[in-house]
Amino acid sequence: MSATESDSEPDEATGETGDERSDESEETAAESAISEFPPSAKLVYKVLEYEGPLTQERIAAESRLCPRTVRYALGKLEDGGLVTSRVCLEDARQSKYRIGE
Repeated sequence: MSATESDSEPDEATGETGDERSDESEETAAESAISEFPPSAKLVYKVLEYEGPLTQERIAAESRLCPRTVRYALGKLEDGGLVTSRVCLEDARQSKYRIGE
């Protein structure tokens, strides 16, 4: 690519722009990072991916995992930087977990 070409121009081979390629590389990076985690963490990650921010209780209900397993999985995901938590506004005793940004 020459210095005058921009990343937003379509690639001749694939027809994708540079922006689309970077989105795919981010998804691939997240997928490769999650592949190193135990199955319970993968399931919790997918639940959060599909459902959005949830409390531990809701994650347990959606995934049908026991609360202890959900806590373990969330701990692994937080340590890996894939999931973040914030205080739940409805109930300050709980946290809502979401995929890291």
